Amino acid sequence: MRVLIDTNIVLDFLLQREPFAQDAELIFQAINTGQIVGYVTATTLTDIFYISRKHTRSVEQARQAVLETLTAMVICPVNRGVLESAFKSGLADFEDAVQIFCAVDQELDAILTRDTQGFLSSTVPVLSTQELLQQLGR
Repeated sequence: MRVLIDTNIVLDFLLQREPFAQDAELIFQAINTGQIVGYVTATTLTDIFYISRKHTRSVEQARQAVLETLTAMVICPVNRGVLESAFKSGLADFEDAVQIFCAVDQELDAILTRDTQGFLSSTVPVLSTQELLQQLGR
């Protein structure tokens, strides 16, 4: 199963944000064992660097967070077509729209997020972490 992982879930794992860290850890274990293939958008990497640096107050730790993401995930390109589709969608949350249209562009099987409400108009199936973990038998 090829799944776009929402930025917040990646950050939950990298920064060990409670109460979500345990589920995020299980998702990354599923990626590491090949049960799923994790994807993130290219723009997620800049968000990870910025938020990690702010959270840890360390450029080196922020760089490490980006490196871990690059190692674990497939990176979806954010090109003009994706951005135009996201913009034209009229969705209030542009970041969510970009993630949706990256998933569409890459023909992914699902989007994994804690904010399922933000992805209601997605044509790609949207799963919560609990739903995906249940499907995986974890």
